[in-house]
Amino acid sequence: MGVIEDVYEDLDTDVAFEEFEAAVHDKVEQMGGLADEETAAMLIAHELEDEEVSGVADIDPGMDEVKFLAKVIGVGDLRTFDRDGDGDGDEDGEDADEGRVINVDVADGTGQVRISFWDRMAQSVADGEVDVGDVLRIKGRPQEGYSGVEVSVDQAEIDEDAEVDVEIRDTYRIEDLSLGLSDVNLRGRVLATDSVRTFDRDDGSEGRVANLTLGDETGRIRVTLWDERADRATELDAGTSVEVVDGYVRERDGDLELHVGSRGAVEEIDESIAYDPETTPISDLELGQTVDLAGGVIETDPKRTFDRDDGSEGQVRNVRLKDETGDIRVALWGEKADLDIDLADYVVVTDVEIQEGWQDDLEASAGWRSTVTVTDPPEDAAGIDAGGGSGGDGGSDGSPGLGAFGDGGSDGGATGADADADVTDDEPADGETVQFTGTVVQAGDPVVLDDGSETRSVETDAELRLGEEVTVSGPIREGRIDADEVY
Repeated sequence: MGVIEDVYEDLDTDVAFEEFEAAVHDKVEQMGGLADEETAAMLIAHELEDEEVSGVADIDPGMDEVKFLAKVIGVGDLRTFDRDGDGDGDEDGEDADEGRVINVDVADGTGQVRISFWDRMAQSVADGEVDVGDVLRIKGRPQEGYSGVEVSVDQAEIDEDAEVDVEIRDTYRIEDLSLGLSDVNLRGRVLATDSVRTFDRDDGSEGRVANLTLGDETGRIRVTLWDERADRATELDAGTSVEVVDGYVRERDGDLELHVGSRGAVEEIDESIAYDPETTPISDLELGQTVDLAGGVIETDPKRTFDRDDGSEGQVRNVRLKDETGDIRVALWGEKADLDIDLADYVVVTDVEIQEGWQDDLEASAGWRSTVTVTDPPEDAAGIDAGGGSGGDGGSDGSPGLGAFGDGGSDGGATGADADADVTDDEPADGETVQFTGTVVQAGDPVVLDDGSETRSVETDAELRLGEEVTVSGPIREGRIDADEVY
């Protein structure tokens, strides 16, 4: 047995030996004598192994070519289109200017992907040579499509001996989603919505995008709405039950997202959908965690704004949540600072980062990934009795009232209604020397300090770290402290 046969014997591939051997000889010739047959055979084997994926979920649009095994779960309609050409027929007498394409959805245990057959292969599929339930061995070129990753098929054949265990669903739950799925229908409760954002595409057109977060009894997921579908995020309220139709699953920062494009829709439905997040008791929180929290609002601060390094304006609002184990300040950043949250509301905040806060307390930071939902408190929430009240100050709208969430205050300072009384509009005069102590919430130029009740921009050459607590002293000019001293 020669060296080419030896390498081929160790290779798990569908490529015939004759094809493999020819590729090795071509590789030797291409490398101009820099590789012998054994080296060339190993290079070809490595290239073949790179093409193989263990499952549909591993298909990446950046791959040049891919091979995989999957079951047909749906066959589309044959479509034709005009090509640029001279109008002559091809060697079989067919019109070479008319193109044909048919899309087929295939899946395995890891996910689902759309594959496209072209021209003669498309006609063969349309003639019934491929049916739902067939298992295909596919070789093709991955690319980004309108509904996520798609594969343009170069070769495909039915493998009657192979088995692929795939459960075909009409409607998915959140825990059933996997990367690559398309044509996803999913019902969920709206937990949070964002505003519409715009961006410039490479072709000069303007794109639009917005997000909402859905939850069901199995979890929650961020939904991304594109272009004409983006306005749905502004039309839906938290708590509304909806069904996403024809969504597709992508990945962002390691998390799955459900995307809705021009083919998809988000429709309101008359159905109650349960969502019960697993929240972490406040007394169990540790620095560096990312967790879900729930509790009653016992303190609210006014929204404050600050200048970012890029010149844009940021905003933040602090609220304090209390559960039966303790309380914690939660910083609501960006659009979340505009949410309508009042004292005695019961709030669920997801994906908050636990950071070091003011005076060595822990603080929860709710950023772009977080959702903030005002909802009804569970019956066993702190201070809630069987009658739905606490014996404290009941809200006029039937809410349990501020007293429902504890003793009316935290240990960290002014609380409840008193907290509002402490807020003052008095501002030092321009040029007046002031002293301010706070935590660095923005390092750079300017530095931004936050003391839990207000923020201050500071001009200083001192190198400060995020989270560091400092005191600055100096004259204030146009609302910004020109620090003479930092300690």
